[in-house]
Amino acid sequence: MSDHRTLDFLKGLFIGGAVGAIVALLYAPKSGKETREDIGRKVDDLYDRAREEYEESMTKARRAYDSAITRLKDLEVDARKKAEEVEDIVDDIIEKGKTTVEGSKGRLKEALDAAKSAFKEEKGGKKEKEA
Repeated sequence: MSDHRTLDFLKGLFIGGAVGAIVALLYAPKSGKETREDIGRKVDDLYDRAREEYEESMTKARRAYDSAITRLKDLEVDARKKAEEVEDIVDDIIEKGKTTVEGSKGRLKEALDAAKSAFKEEKGGKKEKEA
């Protein structure tokens, strides 16, 4: 914001100076030929200054663009690294989950088999008592 105001101020100063120079030339006590030559020189000077300002602005814009592109590429690389890290962590969690489920599944099957055996024994024991 501050740079924008400074640039606007400098533009105003530049334009005001140019207008003032032209008015001063037109009212100067010189011959027409001398005045035209002075105006021609001033116009050339203004053109050169405008071109320099344009080139400087373009250079700054290119630098800002290049800086932004570099920063975006760095962010992209960082994001890809983080995504790979997250993917590795998720894969590890899934593998640990599978191992845990497989282990729990085996213990659960053993517990169910034991419960079935106990149920059959209990059922068999009741039939013998009834008979």
